[in-house]
Amino acid sequence: MTVLDSLVMSPQAQAGSAPAWAEPEARRRQDASAGSPSLMLLVLLATLGIVAYAGFLLNPANRGDLLPWLLVVLAETVLVAQALASMWTVLSSGHDPRDFRFHDATSRLFDVPAILADRAEDEPARWTMHLRDAPVAVDILVTTCGEELTTIEATVAAAVAVRGEHRTWVLDDGQDDAVQALAERLGARYVRRLSGGGQKAGNVNHALTVAKGDFYVILDADFVPRPELLTETIPFFADPQVAFVQTPQTYGNMRSVISRGAGYMQELFYRFVQPGRNRFNAAFCVGTNVVFRRAAIDDVGGMYTDSKSEDVWTSIHLHERGWRSVYIPTTLAVGDTPETIEAYCKQQLRWATGGFEILLHHNPLARGRRLTVDQRLQYLVTATHYLSGIVPAILLLVPPLYIFLDLTPMATTLGPGRWAASYLGFYVLQVAIATFTLGSFRWEVLLLASVSFPIYLKAFCNALTRRQQAWHVTGRKGGHRSPFEFVVPQTVTFVFLLLTTAVGVLRQAGEPTLTAALVWNVVNTAILGGFLVTAAREDVAGRRAARRAS
Repeated sequence: MTVLDSLVMSPQAQAGSAPAWAEPEARRRQDASAGSPSLMLLVLLATLGIVAYAGFLLNPANRGDLLPWLLVVLAETVLVAQALASMWTVLSSGHDPRDFRFHDATSRLFDVPAILADRAEDEPARWTMHLRDAPVAVDILVTTCGEELTTIEATVAAAVAVRGEHRTWVLDDGQDDAVQALAERLGARYVRRLSGGGQKAGNVNHALTVAKGDFYVILDADFVPRPELLTETIPFFADPQVAFVQTPQTYGNMRSVISRGAGYMQELFYRFVQPGRNRFNAAFCVGTNVVFRRAAIDDVGGMYTDSKSEDVWTSIHLHERGWRSVYIPTTLAVGDTPETIEAYCKQQLRWATGGFEILLHHNPLARGRRLTVDQRLQYLVTATHYLSGIVPAILLLVPPLYIFLDLTPMATTLGPGRWAASYLGFYVLQVAIATFTLGSFRWEVLLLASVSFPIYLKAFCNALTRRQQAWHVTGRKGGHRSPFEFVVPQTVTFVFLLLTTAVGVLRQAGEPTLTAALVWNVVNTAILGGFLVTAAREDVAGRRAARRAS
């Protein structure tokens, strides 16, 4: 039986409903927990916990010494605000953007008699797609800049085979003749530009001068698309106001502490936060696995090139022009998350700098922004998200203030039970939500979230001073560099906390119980120490690999 036979002869097609190819396994197995009563209950309980903790913290009767109290209030205010915004968005995540117009367009996407007449039933990549009964032209743009050839080959080969007629283009910013030969061998078109301005966005804009399709897909070189990439996204464009359809970044290389932590950190966002943003027409592009309407991009003058986070900036400009966005939490491409500390630091620095640039130089709350109230709030959350990554740096200072100077953030008259009840009501429920959505407790996320504050501090300074940051590609090939080159602040902080722990132990010698400050400091020291052990193991493995390659 041919591929088209299964389409025509399926019970769904015979019954007049959506054909078999319109209900791929990826969608059928899509996680249904976004609208589950259990998640909603957890979110509501967590919201109550957030409010209760905020009330406890801001109660004047509970205040201790001014300096540590202000540090705690500053840090926790950021966390509470981000948590409340996330709860609000997650509560909207059960909305399915697939409306009647989408399903109608899906059922009419392919002209079956024409496919049969052309004898192309076993060649899905030749099936012409239609919207409102008119054929559409689609380009798939694979952006490359020095990645391994095997990585590029897997993506390009899969892109060429995607179901639905399209043209595949390899956009090579690495100017590599081997990549050109690879593209020609796989049946893709090759584009090389002479200048490197605008990084990835500039690469795409240059390609759009020769790729003239009605719609175009952007794929990073390490994201291998699934055959149903176009059939799951193109029908949304039956709505003429839809500018782009974004799908999640799903990772297939969760093998190391860094790759697992970096991957799991994105899970809650892609499974629950982005779907919730559909309610507010505020889901934004994440740079890959996205389909754009060419007319919408032309309307805003092309992909935004003055930031390393061209994806978010392009999205906000489209929303300001009145265009709509759609996000579907269906995996349509699988790629790689950073596997090394170097790659993770560079990725997070790029993302955070782009977010802070929006906050400081294109604030969504500023007058003149043509956004709805909901869009303003959602983009404000995006722009301030990485402030929560700076919070650990502030909280790390609180235990040393007590150990060295006897300064405490909360009143000494408070019993430990009352403090613990308020504190745990906030944090334990946050962990419970993360555990529910990820399937289990992911300690790697806690590790990276606790030690990444130097990256986000640097990103904030870069955005504040408009310092240009060099572009780095995740997974780019190159020689070994010690991860300790990128974790100097964490190493210095670890030494300081270790000395602080030693002083605290000496001061408490002979006392029956340990103070909360000392326990807190020991935990912080252990987390940073665990991260440095991970860096040491990565360094040893990298040196061995470099010796084998030489």
